[in-house]
Amino acid sequence: MFVITADQIDSRSRADIVGTTLHRLNREHDGHLALPVDRNAGDELQVMTTEASTTLAIVLDLTRSAQWSVGIGCGAVRLPLPAATREGSGPAFFAARDAVTRAKKQATRFAVETAVADDRAAKSETTPEWPGAADAEGLLNLLLLLRGRRSDAGWELYDLVVTGMQQNEAAERIGISAPAANSRARAAGLKTEFASIGPLTRLLENLDRVATGMDENR
Repeated sequence: MFVITADQIDSRSRADIVGTTLHRLNREHDGHLALPVDRNAGDELQVMTTEASTTLAIVLDLTRSAQWSVGIGCGAVRLPLPAATREGSGPAFFAARDAVTRAKKQATRFAVETAVADDRAAKSETTPEWPGAADAEGLLNLLLLLRGRRSDAGWELYDLVVTGMQQNEAAERIGISAPAANSRARAAGLKTEFASIGPLTRLLENLDRVATGMDENR
């Protein structure tokens, strides 16, 4: 299971966005969540899902606005599931708490933790395939840094192309030439981002499989 805990940055001096954000996430990811996204501890929201693709999509969504510190926790959760996400417990929730606490000190405001003790020491010569939280965090941070440097013009093109629109159609919609759209796409790193989504999703899937299995076997 993946648990995301996101803490609104500077919530005491900014308008509360937890409510509007959780309603939007519930609408956009309906059917892909273990339980609805929930408010926790006033200025936090919590997400619980079994899907790596949904986890990645929500992390990219929240970090784009630079208004959240975001932590992914990966591992088992206490069963049966409660009526609400905020009532959940188990190793994945504890890992998410550790992750969001550490995320607050990161340049990207993002971190990943698993419920496996001393994850960063979990790799060994006998398990070279082990994807630790540090692996997922490091690679995801590269994507977040790329996205953080994207201009408004780059995001304008991204928001059209990510819906499935062809780049030449997006250029026409924006009112720029095809060569200008190509230049904008290169500057925005769109091809790099789109190429990274599949591998990052598979990395998170494997991280969850191993972490959850180790939790259940301890």
